[in-house]
Amino acid sequence: MASGIVIRKIASLIGTKDKDPAVLLIDEGKHFVISLLSGHLGGANELTHSLANILKLVPVITTSSDVTGKIAVDTISQKLNAELEDLKSAKDVTSLIVNGQKVNILLPKNVKITDKNSADGFILVSNKKNIDYTRIYPKNLILGIGCKKDTKAEDILNAIKNCLNKNNLDIKSVKKVATVDVKENEQGLIDAVKFLNLSLEIISRDEIKKIQAQFEGSDFVEKNIGVRAVSEPVALLSSTGNGKFLVMKEKYNGITISIYEEEIEKYE
Repeated sequence: MASGIVIRKIASLIGTKDKDPAVLLIDEGKHFVISLLSGHLGGANELTHSLANILKLVPVITTSSDVTGKIAVDTISQKLNAELEDLKSAKDVTSLIVNGQKVNILLPKNVKITDKNSADGFILVSNKKNIDYTRIYPKNLILGIGCKKDTKAEDILNAIKNCLNKNNLDIKSVKKVATVDVKENEQGLIDAVKFLNLSLEIISRDEIKKIQAQFEGSDFVEKNIGVRAVSEPVALLSSTGNGKFLVMKEKYNGITISIYEEEIEKYE
């Protein structure tokens, strides 16, 4: 249909670019596929090219970075399956890219993005008084959690916060939380994960038994639930398996937390 009609129909539903879904438009004459809303973060631009190829139509992309043949910060974030620190700084730095100014992705000399590693920090050398920058949080941390029965959500949240802070890790990079099947109805854990707006992956004890020998186990835990370890194996089993443990096991008053870091996928 006509773009004017679509815009009027969706106008009251539009929120912010980090939340809005992709909206595409095909004209009544079936000549064009137009990326109308959320071209980068929502994936509308990529979907527009795909549909145009399938339907043999002309793709129409109007986002400035794509029109000028340059990449936007939010596109980098999407390709890395990561999270932007904020939209304003991402927009400011993208404007520098579009305007042809020099923007560096800062990495230590011994780390390349193809090595799929993350750094603890960087040193910026510049004679500029004011520098525009933005930050991307990779979604590559898996939290494996075990807890006693009827543990309160508040206690679990505090344990997660303490563990992340102790290891200089940000909650924005947590991809999901994993636990053992016997804890799938543990209300405190469910509420804590919901509060963090994360997903809870349930790992069966049968799967844990296959790999538990590689972790330090507990006779007490095995007697109660049938497996010798929880937080470490569930973190590993719910991950891609391509990475390493940053935290093997930390205990907080009946709560155990393990943190597994997946390697960042190569961006091409």
